[in-house]
Amino acid sequence: QVQLVESGGGSVQAGRSLRLSCAASGFTYERYCMGWFRQAPGKEREGVAFIDSHGSTTYTDSVKGRFTLSKDNAKNTLYLQMNSLKPEDTAVYYCAAEVPCGIYGGNWYPTKADFSYWGQGTQVTVSS
Repeated sequence: QVQLVESGGGSVQAGRSLRLSCAASGFTYERYCMGWFRQAPGKEREGVAFIDSHGSTTYTDSVKGRFTLSKDNAKNTLYLQMNSLKPEDTAVYYCAAEVPCGIYGGNWYPTKADFSYWGQGTQVTVSS
């Protein structure tokens, strides 16, 4: 059974940084994809950043140049480094995974329907 556990959320002022972590376990295939979504109050869950099974990453336009996705394969942990945070980044951030998963290159913008496994979410609050 795949399990995803997020950590690293918190409250910061605009312009500061946070790093989210997602520790994954239970993968039975080497080829898996992971990603981060976020959901602000009263809004739909939206995709933030994704990594396919080959390691290619994509970012939604609003976070490009500020957020960086990385993965430690030895630890099966996905990281989201968030710099220059803005109040509009305030949301609950969810880690997601899909296994098995393919190679999509750097132009892959999946929806929440493309992921079968989800973490419990971690709150990020950015104040102005």
